[in-house]
Amino acid sequence: MKIHITKQLLESMLINLQPFLEKKDASQITSHLYIEAKNNFCTLKATDSEIGLLIKTDGSIIEEEGKATANGKKLLDIIRILKDDEITLQVINDHLHIQQKKSKFKLPIFNPENFPSFPLIENKSQINIDSINLIKSLKYISSSIDNNNPKFELNGALLNIKSQKTELVGTDTRRLSVATIENQSTKELAIIIPKKAILEIQKLFINQIQIHYDENNLIIENENYYFFSRLINGNFPDYERIIPKKSQYQIRLPKKEMIDSIKMITTISQDIKITFLSHSIIFNSLATDNIEAKTEILIETSLENFELNVNSRYLLDFMSQIEDEAFEILLNEPTLPFVLKDKKFITVIMPIIV
Repeated sequence: MKIHITKQLLESMLINLQPFLEKKDASQITSHLYIEAKNNFCTLKATDSEIGLLIKTDGSIIEEEGKATANGKKLLDIIRILKDDEITLQVINDHLHIQQKKSKFKLPIFNPENFPSFPLIENKSQINIDSINLIKSLKYISSSIDNNNPKFELNGALLNIKSQKTELVGTDTRRLSVATIENQSTKELAIIIPKKAILEIQKLFINQIQIHYDENNLIIENENYYFFSRLINGNFPDYERIIPKKSQYQIRLPKKEMIDSIKMITTISQDIKITFLSHSIIFNSLATDNIEAKTEILIETSLENFELNVNSRYLLDFMSQIEDEAFEILLNEPTLPFVLKDKKFITVIMPIIV
């Protein structure tokens, strides 16, 4: 194998592949990238067996077809220090040689035939949904997904396709976020996508994509990428039961003023107390070390001394995602879950009980 490729193109591909590498054990072939030159295309792929990405480009000159592997992190480190010029990759005596003018590097390779295979699209069902709205909805809920919950199903998002709508759901048990996409579907489906996959999908895909699945895998592809993720097996909580069916109070709040006020208080404490008065909202810190922070905004609420203790990060995560300049808060009692609402996106938050 012998390939000539620009630094800019190769570096961009290597950066996108880094999250898919095995990081803990460099002796594993999954710590390596798979590189193949064939039919005027250069293909790079990486996988840790749970998630994988393939990138194909015709932007290289293939002098000799072939395949190889190379440690993904070390290869990127080498490419980064080279100049913005053409790079040659060549396999010689079971090593990958990287050369640019007078600069030369050599990396050991594994047998590329042993590189893990990717699941194929053949015989897999397709998800017909507007992918741009899907990716946007994943962004809405991603901050609410848990990271290391012993209940594995909570470490991912539920994709719940119904006949008239699709809901994306994430929860860390203290809050629950639901984003809704209006669509028609003849087949109902519920699968759990791992959080790592959701974060990578948002980075990689911005345009229309094709989505396939089976009971174990989710596969996404477009003209540039072929992506797969193992799905999480389990039963997602009955999230509809958690969403309050009614609310005693419903207030429309200005996003910018709320963000500015909350951020001011978080310089002292992440946990805050919000007091709704008839003509204003007061924000106080809940710090326990005699340090105080307080600010106020003027707004009509129709409430009188309604106190809400809450983790400010949950509020800011919601507000940072919405596009409108205002949103709604739906309240019942100070100790009961409350709802933040914006068009097709809601977050249910459990207040802090002091």
